[in-house]
Amino acid sequence: GVAALVLFAVALPLMLFTALVIRLTSRGPVLYTQTRVGIDRRWNRTRALHERRREDLGGSPFTIYKFRSMSVDAEANGHAVWATENDARVTAVGKIIRKTRLDELPQLYNVLRGDMNIVGPRPERPSIFIRLREQIAEYPLRQRVKPGITGMAQVYHTYDRTVDDVRRKVQFDLEYMSRQSLLEDIRIMCLTVPVMLFRIGGW
Repeated sequence: GVAALVLFAVALPLMLFTALVIRLTSRGPVLYTQTRVGIDRRWNRTRALHERRREDLGGSPFTIYKFRSMSVDAEANGHAVWATENDARVTAVGKIIRKTRLDELPQLYNVLRGDMNIVGPRPERPSIFIRLREQIAEYPLRQRVKPGITGMAQVYHTYDRTVDDVRRKVQFDLEYMSRQSLLEDIRIMCLTVPVMLFRIGGW
């Protein structure tokens, strides 16, 4: 909480500048919100076997905040799809903030709210989560910890192109979970800085 508050204060001028540039260069809201799947607090509770959800999303849904990097009609058909390299839906400014990961900075608010940690597995959208857990047996295990803004998978791997990319990221996530500690989180946060500065692995 304290680390997120400090980072939020430090990043605030950059966030305000980013918001202004988005507002001046493209039509639509500055922020983009999505429903994502968060931590599954039931997995280690015996009574979870007897609980019922209207729909098992694999974790607690929450609203994630990002700077908008795509046109407002990017998903006009209502289908959730991964972004691709040279994606025509991405705005000119969006290409820069996605490459530098600046679009993720509003998620510091999610950390302050308790939805996320700074470090952890990246949260996925419910429709994509449901599909991936059917294809990757270990995928739901990621939900045993809070999702994060950055993580081992984001430092050591690129954006997802295929399900095989996700499989590799899941292995990084599980490795992080086995090593999770304050020192490990600090190490990953330090490694995230050059990823942002030198635009490693993004598009």
